[in-house]
Order: sequence, then C-alpha cells, then structure tokens
Amino acid sequence: MIRVAAVGDIHMGAESQGLLRPAFDTLDECADLLLLAGDLTRHGTPEEARVVAQEVRGLPVPVVAVLGNHDHHDEQPEKVAAILREGGVTVLEGEGTVVECGGSRVGVAGTKGFGGGFVGRSAGEFGEPLMKEFVRYTRHCADTLHTALKELEEEGCELRVALTHFSPVADTLAGEPLEIFPFLGSYLLAEAIDTAGADLSVHGHAHRGTEHGMTAGGVRVRNVAQPVIRRAFNVYQLHTD
Repeated sequence: MIRVAAVGDIHMGAESQGLLRPAFDTLDECADLLLLAGDLTRHGTPEEARVVAQEVRGLPVPVVAVLGNHDHHDEQPEKVAAILREGGVTVLEGEGTVVECGGSRVGVAGTKGFGGGFVGRSAGEFGEPLMKEFVRYTRHCADTLHTALKELEEEGCELRVALTHFSPVADTLAGEPLEIFPFLGSYLLAEAIDTAGADLSVHGHAHRGTEHGMTAGGVRVRNVAQPVIRRAFNVYQLHTD
C-alpha cells in the first residue's frame, strides 16, 4: 500500500512561513510522498515562492508539484519553479517522475492544465484566433499529460497518479457557480487520464468544490484545494496488485 498526501491552493505569502511546516513534519508517519496541486503562492512572485520552498525544504518524504494560475500571475513561472526545485521539489509541466516508495515505483505525471469546460458544454477550436489558442493550449496540456502517463507505464511503474491544478471532471466542481465551470477545468484532461491509464487523479483550483469525483473510465479524482479539504493535507491509499 502506498500513501499519497496531497494539498493544493495553499496560497502562501510573506506572513505564511511556518503555518504548514508542523503538519508537514509529520508526513513520514502517515505518507510516502507529498503532492502539491498548484496555487502554492498568492501572486506568483519569487519572494512568495521562497516561502513555499522553505516550508517544504528537507521534508521526510519526496515532494512533487505542479504550478497553478496564481503561480503564473507575476509572469515568472519559470523562476517560481526554479526556486521550488532549489528547495527539493520536483516541479512538473507536461512530464512525469518516478518515486520509489516502499519497494514500489510510483509514477506521477503532472501539468497545470487549463479550462474549456466539459462534455456537452465545452469550448471548441473554432472562430477567433484567441478562442482557438485557448482550446489548443488546453489540448496541449492534455496531450502532454497523456504522453507522460504512457511513458510512466512503459517505465514499469506499478502505480500512476495524474497531478493537475485544473480539474478533469465536473464532479469535483459541485458547489461552484455553474457559470465558471469552463474556467475551472476541461474534459480533455479526463480523456487523457482514461486513455493513458492512472490509479488516481489529484487537482486543486476549485475552492468551493467537492473532494470526491470520478472520470468516465472509473479513475478516482480528488479535489485537494485546501479550502475544500480544510486541513494541511489529505492522504489517499493506493494498493499494488
């Protein structure tokens, strides 16, 4: 059994240092790795990224993250990611990583993802160039997620987790206004997860959403935005065959 701790939308600022560290220091007692599902900072500044990096530096378990929309706001996502990596975090965007956990190889494929909506009520790649660009970016994120999951399978990972910021399903958005669903996720992410295969999907972004959901293909989806789970992290159990 592998224990996956996860949280997103911690939105750390200058005065946040130390708020989560006491809980994170207990991770070796209850988890094998920690996933951070984006929106780690408030405005995506290097100063805020350093707060996050210090909060997770030297933790007793591996830490894997994706960035969120807030982490892009200051238009320095590469610098934010670099600072997190200096703190020991594996930051993913359209790629995967393998974590050795209790004798098992756990693959984590990550992308921020993007919006667009869900089956029957989604944006199409048609019309103005800006609309086409919007949908193409979402499709690109989904395609890279699919590729990363398949590569992890080929690398012999017993378990695979899809880590995103935007949601792959509408289930975990329940509680959010329907009008903003297209800006909270895309069914293209779920298609990528189902066609490539995964044991768990973790995301954030939807602060008023619901924790539990599932893709059409039966993959468990969990919204781990901190305003939803209301704790430093949640732990999910994955079982090897």
